[in-house]
Amino acid sequence: MKSSRKFLMVMLTVVLVLLAACDNSAEKSSAKSDNQSPDSNLTEGADDNKSNQEMEDAQGDTDDTRINNPEDTSKNTSADSNDGVSLNSSASDSEVAGTKKEKYLEKLNEMEESDRYAEAGSTMPELEKQEAERYKNWDEALNEIYGELEEQLSTEQMDTLREEQRNWVEHRDEAAKEASLEYEGGSTESLEYVATQASLTRDRCYALVAKYMN
Repeated sequence: MKSSRKFLMVMLTVVLVLLAACDNSAEKSSAKSDNQSPDSNLTEGADDNKSNQEMEDAQGDTDDTRINNPEDTSKNTSADSNDGVSLNSSASDSEVAGTKKEKYLEKLNEMEESDRYAEAGSTMPELEKQEAERYKNWDEALNEIYGELEEQLSTEQMDTLREEQRNWVEHRDEAAKEASLEYEGGSTESLEYVATQASLTRDRCYALVAKYMN
């Protein structure tokens, strides 16, 4: 009887020890699991950071590639540059043409200014000589302008101008003759004739430059 009690006591003690050991093991497992959770979070954060860094690096590589290999940009720039050259060339051609027209207008204005402020002769022969010289200068300017237009105008345009010019020469001489007849038999008849020729030739110079010269 005593032995049976002693045996039961031993068994209870063993059971209690085993239960205590199981409880300790469970607590250690729980603690270990808790300790591993922060590490897991840290690992996930590190993975997220690594992923973000890789995306930034990839974007940086793309930017670097655009900077180092600007193919599209250079193509656009080249196209713009070509357009600019084309536009500049057209403007340059227009400017040259405009300058040529302005050059002749300026020359004609200078000639007219010179005629206006020229000192008039005191005798009829001097006046007639002066008007003859004026007519000669304007006729030379007209021939120069006509030659310039031969280079600028098309064959069809030049044929039209040539016919127009012939008609104008007839009109000039007829107008000069008509103006001089007012002084027929007088000392100023020949003076009026050449003076009218000079004035009409001057007007014709301006007309050709304004109408035909580009």
